[in-house]
Amino acid sequence: MPKKSKSRKRTVRIEVRKSGVHGHGVYAVQSIPKATRIIEYTGQRVSWEAAPNDENDPHTFNFGLDNGEVINPEIGGNDARWINHSCDPNCEAVEEDDRIFIDALRDIQAGEELFYDYALEIDEPITEESKKRFACYCHSPYCRGTMLDVS
Repeated sequence: MPKKSKSRKRTVRIEVRKSGVHGHGVYAVQSIPKATRIIEYTGQRVSWEAAPNDENDPHTFNFGLDNGEVINPEIGGNDARWINHSCDPNCEAVEEDDRIFIDALRDIQAGEELFYDYALEIDEPITEESKKRFACYCHSPYCRGTMLDVS
């Protein structure tokens, strides 16, 4: 009977450093092939009501789940919290079993910053003022000017 071989998951090396887009960013230390699971977005699970919400700081780290919970990475979070938004991302956030994973949408070269589309949703109508409050600085040719989901 043939032995079962365990396939080893590829360890993806990333690092947090200053970003030209916004504050900190996450960068590939090595090339990352398309469809690679890069990192899980971790943190304390809380309700939306209990989630931190500083109106003076629109840069939020909270990640809403389909089950109604929020991941607050300020407590128990990891480097995924520093991945910036882009309107032309190289990664995507995938929800599986009430967990969020960041996967590569395309091949990513060593040294490249990681991005996913935040597609932020707000509880108020989207106006020019709210678009500015959640302005995007990705500098992509496809930039929609806001991190909000305007689709």
